[in-house]
Amino acid sequence: MSDSNDWTAAEGRPAEGVITLRLLTEADLPAYKALRDAMLARHEQAFTSDAETERAREASSYRVRLHPQAGGKSLFTLGAWSGERLVGALTCEHENRKKVMHVAHLIGMMVDDEVRGRGIGKRLLRQALALLRREPRLETVTLSVTAGNQAAIALYRQAGFTRYGHLPRAIRLSDGRYYAKDLMSLDLRP
Repeated sequence: MSDSNDWTAAEGRPAEGVITLRLLTEADLPAYKALRDAMLARHEQAFTSDAETERAREASSYRVRLHPQAGGKSLFTLGAWSGERLVGALTCEHENRKKVMHVAHLIGMMVDDEVRGRGIGKRLLRQALALLRREPRLETVTLSVTAGNQAAIALYRQAGFTRYGHLPRAIRLSDGRYYAKDLMSLDLRP
């Protein structure tokens, strides 16, 4: 991301505490891992990664989610902070292959259960899309969401995403239950 480390955004009512959004850095990786581990354990149907495997990972292994120079496909991971506590995160990836480098992917949207309903997911999504729109090469952004997660689907639709596909049995949990994923996209250059 070009110049994307030059901002932070804070918003909130004093009684509820101020939520600050900023790009994650290497120093934030332990907090990111703790949030991710908790979310995977509590909401296994919402993620394609499983809690047991991810719990075994070192926090430093998520370095590739911070920026392209870290060696992965990630453009950035945006975090939502309540004081010193990471309460939400959203990662954006893209491909470096020529034919698809105009497409970005939002992955791993998570908001801690204790702060749900305060608009944190909406703010993360809005800021991520603003950052993506700064990148002239990007034209489309995609995501997948567990079918039936009406709150998340409504959030994405409100932001302009439309469903372009449905993958039945996309996730199989350890107890044998299956969950479908809806595939959604948004044109960044309407």
